Amino acid sequence: MIRKLQPLALALVIVATLPALAMAKSQLPVFTDLAEHAGKAVVNISTESKNQAVQPQQFFGQDQLPEGHPFREFFERFFGGQMPNQPRKQNSLGSGFIISEDGYVVTNNHVVQDADKVSVLLQDEEKEYEAKVVGLDPETDLALLKIEAGQKLPVLRFGNSETARVGEWVLAIGNPFGLGHTVTQGIISAKGRILGAGPFDDFIQTDASINPGNSGGPLIDLDGRVIGINTAIIPSGEGLGFAIPSNMAAKIIQQLKSGKTIKRGWLGVSIRGLSDTDARRSASTSPPARSWRRSSPKTRQARRA
Repeated sequence: MIRKLQPLALALVIVATLPALAMAKSQLPVFTDLAEHAGKAVVNISTESKNQAVQPQQFFGQDQLPEGHPFREFFERFFGGQMPNQPRKQNSLGSGFIISEDGYVVTNNHVVQDADKVSVLLQDEEKEYEAKVVGLDPETDLALLKIEAGQKLPVLRFGNSETARVGEWVLAIGNPFGLGHTVTQGIISAKGRILGAGPFDDFIQTDASINPGNSGGPLIDLDGRVIGINTAIIPSGEGLGFAIPSNMAAKIIQQLKSGKTIKRGWLGVSIRGLSDTDARRSASTSPPARSWRRSSPKTRQARRA
């Protein structure tokens, strides 16, 4: 009798579990429409820069080669002792997103800094648009570009990163390793992260997959608003990506768009905790003494994506 009841009990457990699974599945977000809509405003950014070529005698130590050495004879015969100082092209890739129908594009400063040429590729288009660098802010790693596409472009709007909560779903869209318009999903893992990247560290941490090439791409909430600009990763870990908060970025971008140069005051000091000795000394002084120290940059733990 007991053996006959076992299959029945198992069936009842399965039947009871199915509604719970269906309810859980119905509560999960569906990213398809969001990815399709937001992806139209995400762009691929490629840059080209020229670096000075390394002189062969610098590389091989030709100046230290003795007379009669075969390598020294090689340099003197074919290069007259040195190679023509021709610049060498260097290319890099990154991401960005359009914030206005007339072609303003947001990305990271490190994506376009020192570039001689910046090109922007829109989704589903083969034509690249040459971009003008409107403004840069290295301190917050932000940059504003402008392209002339001759048409109204799809846009993404900034959301409120202050009201975004840890645990909320987010999408990261970009071009990791040149793989155009890759969409990954995750949650906000933490806020207010300090990585030692600069004096204005205030990163949003996410476990949405971010890789080299994602830099400058948007971190999007379920309302389709940009709450962060993907910027950095910790290479030794997994699911450790960092984005510049949208509230900080929006203010900087607006100033760059208006043609202003970002300037900040800087004291160069910071407050530290009082030791027991300092506390006793402070208690014996009138007014109480403050303890100051010279600020020093922290060791960078993350690298740019």
